[in-house]
Amino acid sequence: MTIQAVLPPGVSKESFAAALAEYRAIVGDQWVFVDLERLAPYSRLMVPDDDAAHQPCGAIAAGSVEEIQRILAVSNKYKIPLWTISVGRNFGYGEAAPATPGQMILDLKRMNRILEVDPELGTALVEPGVTFKQLHDYLIEHNLPFWFNKPAPAPVVGPMGFTLERGMGYTRYQEQAQNFSGMEVVLADGSVIRTGMGGAENAKTWQAYRWGYGPWIDGLFLQSNFGIVTKLGLWLMKRPAAHKTWAAGFLDIDGAARSVEVLRDLRLDGVIENGMVAHMSYGVALTQKRSDLFNGPGAIPEEMWAGMAKQAGLAVWSAVGTVFGHPDQIAINLDIIRKAMTAAGGFFITEEQVSGPASILFNNIKMITTDQLSLEDFAIFNYRGSGGAWFAPVIPSKAKDVLECYRISQRTLAEFGFDYIGGFMIGYSGRHFDAASIILYDRDNPEEFKRAKQCYLKVVDACAKAGYPLYRAGTPIMKMTADFYGEAQKTINARLKHMFDPNHILSPGKSGIA
Repeated sequence: MTIQAVLPPGVSKESFAAALAEYRAIVGDQWVFVDLERLAPYSRLMVPDDDAAHQPCGAIAAGSVEEIQRILAVSNKYKIPLWTISVGRNFGYGEAAPATPGQMILDLKRMNRILEVDPELGTALVEPGVTFKQLHDYLIEHNLPFWFNKPAPAPVVGPMGFTLERGMGYTRYQEQAQNFSGMEVVLADGSVIRTGMGGAENAKTWQAYRWGYGPWIDGLFLQSNFGIVTKLGLWLMKRPAAHKTWAAGFLDIDGAARSVEVLRDLRLDGVIENGMVAHMSYGVALTQKRSDLFNGPGAIPEEMWAGMAKQAGLAVWSAVGTVFGHPDQIAINLDIIRKAMTAAGGFFITEEQVSGPASILFNNIKMITTDQLSLEDFAIFNYRGSGGAWFAPVIPSKAKDVLECYRISQRTLAEFGFDYIGGFMIGYSGRHFDAASIILYDRDNPEEFKRAKQCYLKVVDACAKAGYPLYRAGTPIMKMTADFYGEAQKTINARLKHMFDPNHILSPGKSGIA
């Protein structure tokens, strides 16, 4: 697809040229990008939508809060929208590209300092451009006994974007939005606010106590376009004395649904701190190309998955997790988990018992649930092509809802010739699961691209109408997802937007906020 240069909506060439000159005076020529070649990293998509619908007009990389304030003044003057990114690697959700065309990318990758780590409280204060690899190396270099919550492709992504998007991790902390304390935010008019205890002069608990005094406003800056977060306090996870990974195999979706209720009860009882239920297709997609498995029309039949599982000595579905703590406590909790999963019809196994193909599953689970970093999960994009779009409906932790949401997703994907690749991740309280799945397709195949786009829209719509809307949306479906949450929420968001950002220059269209 040929990409052409675009202007900000309603801005003339002359005004844009004048704005660029002022931007360059702020950050230097080398940090303002407008030629298409240098914009390519910001406009490259994995999600199934037309590139032109998300083409930025340029990009500017700020190096400080002061530079951001000056950039905002220019953008307000010329009415140039800014799409803010931290490291811009929101893979499968829209990547770095803006929700609408003609926005200037405000890239915060240069602001990449780890400002403070408290070795006793286990807190960190970071800037937007910090990556998990950088934080990991810092903790090792300073011999600090902490881990952090993280997504699967952790090395190249960062805690700021992960937190602000309310991402789900796999460690004992799981929901990242539960594990931060305090923000510094630059508002559209250039004013700076520190949330929570950060508003009190000389307060010593900015990263230790989340709430501060009065209304808690931090949530206004999650998944929103009300301000630019420039500092974030993180809660680190104390390195456990020991940990052990386990799995329970099930033959079909009915068994997987039962295991969700087992995980729920174990979480409510405080026995487990993480857990997920995954179809074997995810592990297969990490290690093999689809063309080597199946060349027939449509999706891979379920009986074929069952046959592959039997041949490899694997389960079609697996409930998995890692337990943490003192070795004696781990032994007790593993015994409780084993009995509960066995009673539900599962085949239970722990990491020291595993061998053969199952070791691949265990290595992956151990990697994502502990302090290990790896790029292995990126191999999933080799399964079919370079395209991928995540969607994650939220469901109650009940077997009937697992079955309904899975059948909607699997049936819709199969209708368009795509395989169900996904599973269910337990939420922080145990009362809900994220039914995370990914549409993998060949983005270079026009016919497959068209099918993927139709499938993406239909499966999200079908899940929402069944009572399972998404908790997080890719840029092509942000407005669509906002519509599911009703006019009252859209209206209050619009009113807040106009209050915080009357010229509407901050990330227009983010989360469907107009």
